[in-house]
Amino acid sequence: MAKNRRPRIGIVGAGATGATTAHWCAAKELGDIVLIDIVEGLPQGKALDLQEAAPVEHFDVHVTGSNDFAALEGADVVVITAGVARKPGMSRSDLLATNAGIVRSASEQIARHAPDAYVIVLSNPLDTMCTVALEATGFPRNRVVGQSGILDSTRFRTFIAQELGVSYRDVTAMVLGGHGDSMVPLVRYAYAGGIPIERLLPPERIAALVERTRKGGGEIVDLLKTGSAFYAPGSAVTEMVAAILRDQKRILTCAAYLDGEYGQRGIFAGVPVILGGDGVEKVIELELTEEERQAFERSCDEVRQNLEILRSLG
Repeated sequence: MAKNRRPRIGIVGAGATGATTAHWCAAKELGDIVLIDIVEGLPQGKALDLQEAAPVEHFDVHVTGSNDFAALEGADVVVITAGVARKPGMSRSDLLATNAGIVRSASEQIARHAPDAYVIVLSNPLDTMCTVALEATGFPRNRVVGQSGILDSTRFRTFIAQELGVSYRDVTAMVLGGHGDSMVPLVRYAYAGGIPIERLLPPERIAALVERTRKGGGEIVDLLKTGSAFYAPGSAVTEMVAAILRDQKRILTCAAYLDGEYGQRGIFAGVPVILGGDGVEKVIELELTEEERQAFERSCDEVRQNLEILRSLG
């Protein structure tokens, strides 16, 4: 990024998630923002609406919207939120073919207009869409990452805090694996005020929280009826944008491309990484118990199955 230049953030998709991500990024003054969408007037209108909040909220960044991917020129980070949202009864995998086409097209445009950008993927099925973006951009693996583990972990943290009746800020937790119903909340790494939750809650309550975490996205889809979550996903991806643009070296659980780590190769899956100015700077390998390892492998197998289905479709 050039010296004395504000960072530039591109967001592909001006729906609820994209617009909310823009909102969080603007409020935190992470950089100038451009919203991209194929619907005429949508990104322009939402960008103008958000920009008009600047005098009240005291943020000094520029927010614009466009239907032309050329507006991504000079972007340091591009977030892909475009795609079809889930409806009640649908799994993330049901979106496979449709969203693959959308993400592939967007990724090709990113490579053309923002060849030096870091790409963060939110479109579902998340881990598979990360592979689509990696292959379509041709970028190195450290520059393509998916937002899943932060969202899944914050849901787990929320449910733990509510169960214990304690502050949300005092709960830490980690969720590995694919962004689907086979995700792996790591109970051993869940703490409230530094105390393992296994010392604070009975096993049956912990099991219920784990199951609710796995179904967390679907719970919101069932309640909304006509859309999926956007506040927490937007907040989670904003944390990733900040880590990259500000070179924060955060330890965050993200969907990273695995090339032998955890015994997996050629897929994206949620693992703890160091996220900084060079994107995914390191994958942190945890020592898993046999039960955790098997659960992680089952989750990765689900990701691999989605990839095989997608490739069979041509």
